[in-house]
Amino acid sequence: MVRLAVPDIIGIFTRGGYDVIAHPTQAVGDATKVVLENGEDVDAVVCGGGDGTFDEVLNGVMVACPDIKVGYIPCGSTNDFARSLAIATDPIEAAQDIVVGDVYQCDAGKFNNRYFSYVAAFGMFTNVSYETDQNLKNTLGHLAYLIEAGRQMFNIPSYHLMVDIDGVKVEGNYTVGMVTNSRLVGGMKNITGTNVDMNDGLLEVTLVRTPTNPVDMHNIIAELTNSDTQLGSHIMVDKFKGRRIAIEAPDNIAWTLDGEYGDTVRNVLITDCNKVLNLFLNRRKPVKLVNPSDAVN
Repeated sequence: MVRLAVPDIIGIFTRGGYDVIAHPTQAVGDATKVVLENGEDVDAVVCGGGDGTFDEVLNGVMVACPDIKVGYIPCGSTNDFARSLAIATDPIEAAQDIVVGDVYQCDAGKFNNRYFSYVAAFGMFTNVSYETDQNLKNTLGHLAYLIEAGRQMFNIPSYHLMVDIDGVKVEGNYTVGMVTNSRLVGGMKNITGTNVDMNDGLLEVTLVRTPTNPVDMHNIIAELTNSDTQLGSHIMVDKFKGRRIAIEAPDNIAWTLDGEYGDTVRNVLITDCNKVLNLFLNRRKPVKLVNPSDAVN
């Protein structure tokens, strides 16, 4: 666990020429608060935690010090963002890679006035991460998410939406929607597409129509997992890429941002912020990417 590795991690940064200020987060939002208070006075911010903790750091960085370099030592249950960029899951290796000093300019998403690193989502299963008991996650890891998801299997929500993706408009009843900058969501590969570039100025949009029978469910699985599924509207899944995504609904919808509760709203404007995140990423070593065909550009 990363807590046991903290002395070694601090030693790595100290030998790398940094004076280290360590702050164990105490509550939700604490990481954002610390960055807002100290971001302008340091050379880099390093986050050790899961996707939600990294989301808090991102929101602090974008407000207080958008040009600062950011390091990520992933130690959550899923780590979709880190795995999409082949960031080392071993905390010692991740710290060593940060000290190398290479920087990757990564896109971020903006959800109304908040930022997210890799996913804004609504609907079925998207609340699993923040509704799963933290003690259960600590004990069972990814299995805890599956247990919570199983509880929701027979409660399929439906939302009527009007969606505008860079002028392309679609309307319908949807049970799940995701706007992503990631090669994985919920630990699953390819559902956002197979040609995902995380600094191309585009977000991936995946909208799953509400199923009404077993055939619909079969089509959803096939269209989500088929690597040959093209952009556009299909039988049950609509897939697009865009820089500006406007979503309108007649009723409030609860959204998840990077696996944590985001907001409950009717109208949403999601935009891509191209290359705004200066992320430490060791470019000098061969990496095993999520998919053999993927490349970190």
